[in-house]
Amino acid sequence: MKKIFLLSIFMIAFACDNKKEIKQTAEISCGQCQFNLVGDGCDLAVRFNNKAYFVDGFGIDDFGDAHDKQTGFCEVIRFGEVKGYLKDDKFLASDIKLLK
Repeated sequence: MKKIFLLSIFMIAFACDNKKEIKQTAEISCGQCQFNLVGDGCDLAVRFNNKAYFVDGFGIDDFGDAHDKQTGFCEVIRFGEVKGYLKDDKFLASDIKLLK
């Protein structure tokens, strides 16, 4: 009986996910070029609540040429609706939709 109780506690703890999904409008750009994050080369980042995070799940060129003078993330900061989680000081994006 004790083993069943401990197994039940373990399963409940495992099933409870402490991650809180974030869905909000955020600034999107190159972390190094626009948000002054330290990294190796140009990488996609988001900034919300006055803090910038590198993005996992999407690349900097997934939305066009990152060095395009008018729309590229290395040249301008754009806005978008982002959805995902924070983990280890990175934003794990499940969805990014750019706003015009």
